[in-house]
Amino acid sequence: MTASGVRVRIAPSPTGEPHVGTAYIALFNYLFAKKNGGEFILRIEDTDATRSTPEFEQKVLDALKWCGLEWKEGPDIGGPYGPYRQSDRKDIYTPYGQELLDKGHAFRCFCTPERLEKMREEQRAAGKAPKYDGLCLKYSAEEVSSKMAAGEGSVIRMKIPTEGSCDFTDGVYGDVSIPWDSVDMQVLIKGDGMPTYHMANVIDDHLMQITHVARGEEWLASVPKHILLYRYFGWEQPVFMHLSLMRNADKSKLSKRKNPTSISYYSALGYIPEALMNFLGLFFVQIAEGEELLTMEELSEKFDPENLSKAGAIFDIQKLDWLNGRWIREKLSEQEFQARVLDWAMENDRLKAGLRLSQSRISKLGELPDLAGFLLKSDLGVDPSAFAKIKSPPEEILEILNTVQPDLEKILEWNVETIEAELRAIADRMGKKLKVIVAPLFVAVSGSSRSLPLFDSMAILGRSVVRQRLKLASQAVASLVGPKN
Repeated sequence: MTASGVRVRIAPSPTGEPHVGTAYIALFNYLFAKKNGGEFILRIEDTDATRSTPEFEQKVLDALKWCGLEWKEGPDIGGPYGPYRQSDRKDIYTPYGQELLDKGHAFRCFCTPERLEKMREEQRAAGKAPKYDGLCLKYSAEEVSSKMAAGEGSVIRMKIPTEGSCDFTDGVYGDVSIPWDSVDMQVLIKGDGMPTYHMANVIDDHLMQITHVARGEEWLASVPKHILLYRYFGWEQPVFMHLSLMRNADKSKLSKRKNPTSISYYSALGYIPEALMNFLGLFFVQIAEGEELLTMEELSEKFDPENLSKAGAIFDIQKLDWLNGRWIREKLSEQEFQARVLDWAMENDRLKAGLRLSQSRISKLGELPDLAGFLLKSDLGVDPSAFAKIKSPPEEILEILNTVQPDLEKILEWNVETIEAELRAIADRMGKKLKVIVAPLFVAVSGSSRSLPLFDSMAILGRSVVRQRLKLASQAVASLVGPKN
C-alpha cells in the first residue's frame, strides 16, 4: 500500500449508454473509499478510439453524478495524477512498451490480421481455445530490425511463462490458480501506438497509486496478464477484488437485449437516485429484515466487503420499484417531492420540448395529456390492438420494428437530425416509403397513431427509453404473427 492510503477508481469506457453495472461497480469503490477514509477516482478508458465519443463520456459523468457519486480526481476536475483520460495519456505508454522489449519480456509481432484469423479458425476447428501461437517469437534481433526498416507493421506482445500457474488471492474469490498455458500472449501496444486495455490499465493504476482494484468478475481471467506486467516492471501489485456480475432473475447476464440496463432509462422513468443506490448497495451489506431503506451514509457504515456473495447480484426490478416507492413516500417531504417531480419533468428539457411541439397542435390545454403525456409515462401499455389502424400487415410491422432496433444502436450522437437520417436510410435499404416505416414507430413510441412529430419525440425520450418501447412493441406485434413454421 502506498503512503497515500487507500485509493480506488472506477474506469468506464465511453462507448455507449452508461450501464447500471457501471453504477454497481462505482458504488462499491465509492463505499470502499468512504469506509477506509480513502480516495475515489474517476478515469476514462477510451483506448477504443473507434467507439469512444465525447458525447458518451459526458453521459458517463452525468450518470455517475446523478447517482450521487463524487470523485476526488477525474477528467472534469483534474488532480495530481492526471490526465485522467487515456487518450490524453498516449505518450506516457510508449516508453513502457520499449522497456518490456529491452528487458526481453515482450516481442514485436508482425502477423497480419488475415494470418491471425486463419490461425484462430484452425484452432477452433481442432477444438482448442484460440490464442497466439508464438510465430514471431522465433525472429532474431536482426530479422526484427530488418522488418521494421522495411516498414512492416507490428504490434508489441507480452511473453507468457510456459510452465506452472499464476497463483493469487482475490478479495472476493479467495485463492485462485490459473495455468499459464491458458493465458494468451496479449497485445500490449497496437499498431497505431495506442496501448490495449491491459497495458494502459496496469500503467495507469500504478502511476495513479491505486491500492485496490475492484471490478466485475469478467476480468478475473485477465489477472495473470496484469500480475505479470507488475512483475515485469518491478512494481507492487494492488489488491484485486472481482465482484459477481449483475444478473437477471433467470441468472442470465444483465444485457440491454433482455432488459433496460441504462442508468438514463431509470432516470427517465422517474426512479430517484437514492433509491437506485440503496438497491445496489444492498448487495454489499449485511442487514436484518426491515432495515432495507438506507441512505448513502448508512450504506457506508454497514458496508461489508468481507462477506460478498459470489452467486451473482440479481437485478430484481420489483424490489427496486418497492424501494423507490418507499423512498418517495417515506423519505421526501411534500416540498421535496414536488421539487423532484418538476426536476424530473424538466430533465433533458423533456417538458419544455414537449410543450414547444404541442403548442401548434392543440385547441385547448386539456388536450395536452393525451397528445404529449407519452413523454412522461413509464409504461405505454401498448398491446396488439394499438397497431390495428396501420395499413401494413403484422408481418411487415414486425420486420420494420426488428430492423429499426439494431440500426438505431449505430447512431453515435442521438438527436433529431441523426434519427431522421438513419430512418430514411433504413427505408431505402428496405425498399419502403418512409411513411410505411414511420407508421408503426409512431405507435411504438407514443402509444397512438396521432402524436407529436416522431423524430423529435424519439430525440426527447432518449435512446434507452426508445429502445425499450420498440422492444415491447415487437413483442406485442409478434403475438399477432405467431410462430414461424
